Amino acid sequence: MVHFVGAGPGDKELITVKGMHLLQEADVVIYAGSLVNPELLEYTKKEAEIFNSASMTLEEVVAVMERAESNGKMTVRLHTGDPSVYGAHREQMDWLERLGISYDITPGVSSFLAAAASLKKEYTLPGVSQTVILTRMEGRTPVPEKEQLEALAKHNATMLIFLSAGQTEKAAKRLIAGGYRKDTPAAVVYKASWEDEKIVTGTLENIGQKAEEAGIKKTALIAVGDFLGDQYQLSKLYDKYFTHEFRNGISE
Repeated sequence: MVHFVGAGPGDKELITVKGMHLLQEADVVIYAGSLVNPELLEYTKKEAEIFNSASMTLEEVVAVMERAESNGKMTVRLHTGDPSVYGAHREQMDWLERLGISYDITPGVSSFLAAAASLKKEYTLPGVSQTVILTRMEGRTPVPEKEQLEALAKHNATMLIFLSAGQTEKAAKRLIAGGYRKDTPAAVVYKASWEDEKIVTGTLENIGQKAEEAGIKKTALIAVGDFLGDQYQLSKLYDKYFTHEFRNGISE
């Protein structure tokens, strides 16, 4: 059995309990070394085989899984954050299916969730935004034309931009061109939940310069939207005048 496990955003204690137990039991661990905190490998047993996929090809990764399976060994494929977000694990799962190898997935805490915790903010504030867009800018890998930043910006929703910290200034200009105000609050969160975490805040007009001055060029998330501000409506969930299934509202 191959277990795809979300390692969480960085802090070794932010892996799920189930994920930790799988690491402790694994005979073979293939981890995304460029992003996964190596401290997580402290959970593995001494005799476990460890492979760093940062320098491996898809074929090499699958070959390790196939060899482990043929030898009756249990494999953990350790992905950063949650593997469903920019994890590139679909292609691995499809290959395993072709080989007839069983697998499952243990979700993890994504970096965009850790970033919200570090910022001490809520992405879905009543009266501000009820939509969260997770996206990335094109780099060496393109994005669909209909998902260009300018097209997404027209919604003025909460936006989290992955894999683009080296282009923060360019991203900000494109978001403004697409419909966000220049004074829309923005933040760059570097290595959320890690010991060397760094947070830069500002507006779309100056966040690029601030990120550059802070030396942030990679391993960071760009957060944009009025959820970073202080104006919002109170939730109906706890409104004493609002009736729902578990509580009767009171009359004025």
